[in-house]
Amino acid sequence: MDAVRVALLREVLAGTKWPAATRRFAGILRTSVVPRGGGLLLLGTAEYEPWHLAAHLVDEAAWSGLPELTPTLVRHQVHPDDPAHLAVGLGRLEAARRGETLLLVTPGHPAADLLERVYDARRAGATVLALDGGNPEVEGLAHETLTVEGNTRYVNDADADVDDVDLDTVQHLVSAAAGENSVPAARGKRHFRDRLSRLADQLTTPPPARW
Repeated sequence: MDAVRVALLREVLAGTKWPAATRRFAGILRTSVVPRGGGLLLLGTAEYEPWHLAAHLVDEAAWSGLPELTPTLVRHQVHPDDPAHLAVGLGRLEAARRGETLLLVTPGHPAADLLERVYDARRAGATVLALDGGNPEVEGLAHETLTVEGNTRYVNDADADVDDVDLDTVQHLVSAAAGENSVPAARGKRHFRDRLSRLADQLTTPPPARW
């Protein structure tokens, strides 16, 4: 999602908790993936892989000059012909250590074996963050959680229609906020122009087969 769309979305959500909540969570994410640290592992479930969040974080890492925001997408199924950046399986969680950050994105109820892997990564010293749909087990595992329940709603003003805030929308806000306030002044104008030039609507465009 480009800078204009993010700004419009925040305007629609003004007066709700979401602009501040997503900025707070993004700040925690940004400070947890310190330079020369172990990096960022991005994990979904077997039914839900956070492709768009991975792509947005790659963009934010480039735009903001924070390469540590570039995630490693940990996948539940890896195929022999997958490129290297899409060929990281669940076994990667067994190597998680102190200094690494694991971001779990799950709209529903993760399988017990997945939660066990996340628990083991936390015990090994990894920082666990979660964007979830209100699962108590996930919230108990994570150091920090931003919950987006299915019935969460917002109202722009007294006469506005009531709409759902879904997990995908919150991911866009978090990824955009993660790269904010970190661009050197000399690059500021170019940074903004570059973001405005990317007008493709990633909300409706499916991820490429070989992202």
